Amino acid sequence: MQYPLCTIVTSCTPRDSLFRQAEFKAWVGQPVVLQVALGDIKVPLRGKLLKDGEDTVRMRIGDGWDVDIYKAMILAVEEDSMALLPA
Repeated sequence: MQYPLCTIVTSCTPRDSLFRQAEFKAWVGQPVVLQVALGDIKVPLRGKLLKDGEDTVRMRIGDGWDVDIYKAMILAVEEDSMALLPA
């Protein structure tokens, strides 16, 4: 099954089995969209990457909503182009 591309981003770093932690560290502190696999579906999560752990990344997805996401679930890390627009 082909999934539609996320349209709220400008660039993408694809994930494969060799995705290195250093690639996540470059995104810490940045507004990002994570493409996350949840079973048979893919979900974009928009927020700010806060921490790069051994098996997880911590992301703030709302005011006071920090979540840990397993790296194995992350398919791509993308710049959040919507965060760059003035409010």
